[in-house]
Amino acid sequence: MICPSIGAPCVSADKAGPDKLSLVLFSGAYDKVHYALAMAAAALASNRMATLFFTMGATRALLAADAGGPGWRDLHPTEDGLAPQVADADLTAKGIGGFEELLAACVALGATVMVCETGLRALGLELSALRSDVPVMPGGLVSFLADASADGAVVFI
Repeated sequence: MICPSIGAPCVSADKAGPDKLSLVLFSGAYDKVHYALAMAAAALASNRMATLFFTMGATRALLAADAGGPGWRDLHPTEDGLAPQVADADLTAKGIGGFEELLAACVALGATVMVCETGLRALGLELSALRSDVPVMPGGLVSFLADASADGAVVFI
């Protein structure tokens, strides 16, 4: 059936969607990591499980704070060229959850946060360099795939 308001197939109301959202966060761009957190928080808030698998550039989002602040502040600028701190302040000023708020929500709602051991090694990072307020499980692609659900969705960002 075609949905007249959007001209595309309609999804019937009885479709529940995936039972789990498994996100691969590869990009080191602030806006992409932020949106992945928003997706995970939405899944968790709608009673679905969510796994965030940080690898490569996105791993920097989990770095512990230093003199410049949390590691996410050193992510790449947004597609519009905004520095992470500026983009985050802009979003929060508009009433949109900022990075820290979304990350805290994901943790509080029970997201599984995994970090790729290969990604850590590729960046020359140790697990001890990551935030202590986020329970991080080290693993690899096999661990990530074992965690994914056959009735879930896997998204690469």
